[in-house]
Amino acid sequence: MRFNWKKCVAAVFGGLMVATVSTVVLPVSSAVAQVRALPDFTDLVEQVGPSVVNIRTMEKISARKGNGSQIDPDMLDFFRRFGLPIPNVPNSPNSPRQTPPPGHGQQPDGEQPRGVGSGFILTADGMIMTNAHVVEGADEVLVTLTDNREFKAKIIGADKRSDVAVVKIDATGLPAVKVGDVSRLKVGEWVMAIGSPFGLENSVTAGIVSAKQRDTGDYLPFIQTDVAINPGNSGGPLINMRGEVVGINSQIYSRSGGSMGISFSIPMDEAVRVSEQLRATGRVTRGRIGVQIDQVTKEVAESIGLGKPRGALVRGVEKGAPADKAGVEAGDIIIKFDGKVVDKSSDLPRMVGGIKPGTKSSLTVFRRGTTQDLSVVIAEIEADKVVAKAADKPAKTKEATAAQALGLLVSDLTEATKKELGLKGGVQVEGVADAAAAAGLREGDVILSAANKPVNNVAELETLLSKYDKSKPLNMLFRRGEWVQYTVIRPNR
Repeated sequence: MRFNWKKCVAAVFGGLMVATVSTVVLPVSSAVAQVRALPDFTDLVEQVGPSVVNIRTMEKISARKGNGSQIDPDMLDFFRRFGLPIPNVPNSPNSPRQTPPPGHGQQPDGEQPRGVGSGFILTADGMIMTNAHVVEGADEVLVTLTDNREFKAKIIGADKRSDVAVVKIDATGLPAVKVGDVSRLKVGEWVMAIGSPFGLENSVTAGIVSAKQRDTGDYLPFIQTDVAINPGNSGGPLINMRGEVVGINSQIYSRSGGSMGISFSIPMDEAVRVSEQLRATGRVTRGRIGVQIDQVTKEVAESIGLGKPRGALVRGVEKGAPADKAGVEAGDIIIKFDGKVVDKSSDLPRMVGGIKPGTKSSLTVFRRGTTQDLSVVIAEIEADKVVAKAADKPAKTKEATAAQALGLLVSDLTEATKKELGLKGGVQVEGVADAAAAAGLREGDVILSAANKPVNNVAELETLLSKYDKSKPLNMLFRRGEWVQYTVIRPNR
């Protein structure tokens, strides 16, 4: 058989040509796929838009308020929400005038616009969810639908702690929203907001989820996004790409008053739980156990043998409260509640608050190197109490040699002081210097334990310190006023 080199060469080059063509086509098709993957929000707007409402609040005019100020009512929500003083702009030719949108002007019946917000329809019979701060202090709430129908709304209930409110209008057959599963929400996911920024109804903005469980110091962990949210968007829905509401737009971080790409929304699962109670009773009932807590620092966690920083440090226990009856002590670190891990101190109030008062729950505490399980009966949350401070001081001061080496001058507590503070033991700090001062101890503090061991008097502290390795950091639990906290003393070298 004769070898045909021409056919062989043609086959090789033909393959190369096919390969070459393939390498050119792939990037083009890939680019097309990327373009097609970009989100299109038009269907979502058509689907959810009719469920979003504009909310205007009115307040009665009193004689002392009739000063002729000329402020855009759509800005009032901004000033009130962020704690800024409301400016008084005299009505004069030299003053800049701002024209409010139609329907937002001064009312002839002795009322004036108070603020503007947003909301969304929960049920077809007129239940609407919004922010508590949107309707707070309002004498009248007006709800405008996308078909321009306007209704006077009744406030069913508002909860300041979660900033959730429910209002009701007299209407039926309304387009209600679909509530989404917040646990399925992912960081980086596209989301959309609809609301009335500065009174501009039915405005749509979009962005991505920047973070979940963002702790801003409020009662609930927030969803953080970069969706443009401005005054007037408050109470509007945060919507995922399935057309489901996953949050209520509530706050922004801003140095200018406008959007800076950091917005916070209340998770919808938490908001629904609050709204159910508001609709049932008009108020929200939360649980409490009666402890003052603080975050556990890395230094403290390592020094007491906890390992990594976790849990909630108990700085004080309210006398007679559920935690007191359960045996919780100041200095304990609560690491679990009802079997759920407490990662940080702010987790605990949310966990306890979600439990119905009267329920029996469990606590796991870390105390002096070991863990203990305690049983606690949840009580109903109440207003914070004003706690009186101890006034008497020990009459006798005793200098302690080992303590003095750390910069401490201490004395035994008097029986009167023990009774006043509700303590069985401890030593009073009479003076601080050197390492003790650097650790943050002050005159008047009461040392309760050192190196994870209780201290009842100066003699016990002296014995403990004389045996302790002077080259290692020493953890101390101390009380200041009504608060208890840890510190770590590092010996001078």
